[in-house]
Amino acid sequence: MFTGLVEEIGTIRSMRPQGKGFRISVASHTVVQDLKIDDSVSINGACQTVVRCDNSSFDVEAVEETVLKTTLGSFQPGKRVNLERALALGARLGGHLVQGHVDTRGIVRAIQEQQTSWLLNIEFPSEYTRYIVPVGSICIDGVSLTAARVEQNTFTVAIIPHTWGHTTLNTLSVGSRVNLEFDIIGKYVERMMLYGHSPQSDAKSHTISPSPSSHIGITETWLTSMGY
Repeated sequence: MFTGLVEEIGTIRSMRPQGKGFRISVASHTVVQDLKIDDSVSINGACQTVVRCDNSSFDVEAVEETVLKTTLGSFQPGKRVNLERALALGARLGGHLVQGHVDTRGIVRAIQEQQTSWLLNIEFPSEYTRYIVPVGSICIDGVSLTAARVEQNTFTVAIIPHTWGHTTLNTLSVGSRVNLEFDIIGKYVERMMLYGHSPQSDAKSHTISPSPSSHIGITETWLTSMGY
């Protein structure tokens, strides 16, 4: 679990093909300080497992599924990337709950400099429109941001100078592809609404029995059955 607050900008050292995936080596100064093998690190918003590390770099293995869903397969040596270590239990949650499980890739459609911020407009596949709402959370390349405006399958975020200067967002241009992770809470709510459960439980197993209907919307009958 991550927060979307970037700790450091690292640099890609090498990309070694492994089947249809890659072994990626990343140069780092901050996150490697207490990093060890099997730890999780967010690289531009994608959660990866550390398979090698020393005091100046670490390696991860991006498998085929990761390459298909994220921008990691397009990395080149020298590319700067956003890095964040996994959240420590009990630490302040300054951003929002980020899993590092990238949903899809978006495309930067416009970048507009304001007096005190930058506006970034991003287009994404239309099947994800239900997961984003105005002033809701969105993770872009590992950065926790707020959707200021949402219009069909595009959204706009406002980026403060600190975030602009301390992440790789300032390297984006129109046409750049970015990793997007939508709010996990919204996805779970949708799942529960589609596949509701009866409040009646099995006395022996103490597990909730599935509803006879495998696809339920929010209806008066459903709400009553849930105890409302």
